[in-house]
Amino acid sequence: MKNLFSYWKESRIRRKARRITQEYPARIEKFHIENLGDVEFANWSNPLVAHLKQLTISSSIIGFFKQFIKEGDLAIDIGANIGDTTMPMGLCTGASGLTIGFEPSPYCYKILQKNATLNLDKSKIAAFPHAISEVEDEFFYISSEASFSNGGISKTKESKHGKFVYPTKIKGINLKNFLEENFSQWISKLTFIKIDTEGYDKEILKSITDLISKYKPVIVAECFGGLTDEGKMELYEIIEKQGYDIHYVYEHDINAKVIKLETKKDITKWKETTNIYAVPKK
Repeated sequence: MKNLFSYWKESRIRRKARRITQEYPARIEKFHIENLGDVEFANWSNPLVAHLKQLTISSSIIGFFKQFIKEGDLAIDIGANIGDTTMPMGLCTGASGLTIGFEPSPYCYKILQKNATLNLDKSKIAAFPHAISEVEDEFFYISSEASFSNGGISKTKESKHGKFVYPTKIKGINLKNFLEENFSQWISKLTFIKIDTEGYDKEILKSITDLISKYKPVIVAECFGGLTDEGKMELYEIIEKQGYDIHYVYEHDINAKVIKLETKKDITKWKETTNIYAVPKK
C-alpha cells in the first residue's frame, strides 16, 4: 500500500510539473573519480527529469571525452542542458583549459550555471544562455511541458516543440563571431565541439562550417530520431564534406559500441535518436 501511495504521489507531482511552470533547484551530488578524486555535480530536482534518469559523472563517461580532449584545450558544448556532458568535457580540458557551454532553456541554464561554479581546481567552465545561429537573432524558447526540461527555439510562438512559451526571447549568436569577440586567446585551441539540439544539429553545423574548416575539431552530434532519412543523410554529408570519418556510438561512454558509418545511407539504420562522432580523416 505504501509503494502504491508513493507511486500516485510522484505521478501527481509529475503531472503538475507538466502543466504548471515553477523552478526546481539544483541538488549537489558527489562522485568519486579515479585519478581525479571527488567531483561535485549539480543535478536537477525537476520531477520530470528525476523520474527518467538521474545524471551521473563517471570515469567511463570522462574516458569517452578524454579520447578527443586534452588538458589545456578549448571544448564547446552546444545544447549543454544542465551540464551532464559539459562537466566531463571540463574535467578533460582541466583548470588550464576551457569548456564553454551554451544552453538556451532558461531553467536548464540556471543548473548549468551552478555546475560552472563547481570543481574549480579541476576545470574551467563558462556558461552562456544563448542559442547558436547563422546570424545574431532572437527566438522564442518553446517546450512541450511547463517545467521546460526540454524544447527548442522558434521564430514564432507556434512550434512543433510544444505549447509552453518562455515569456522572454532567447538570443541567438554566430559562434565564430562570439568566440573572436570574447575568447580570441582561446580559439586556436579549439579541438572539440558537441552538439545536441533536438534535431537542429545540422543547421548549427551549417552555421559553423568556417570554424570546422579552419580548426578541424572532433565533432559529437545527435542524429535526432524525428529527422527524415533525407535529413539524416544531409547531416552526414555536411560533416563528411569537411573531411571527416563518421561513427555511430551508442552513448558517451568509453565502453560503448562504436560502428564506422561508411556511407550516408548507413546513418538511416537507426530510427531512434542516436549519437555520432566524427574525426578528421588521416
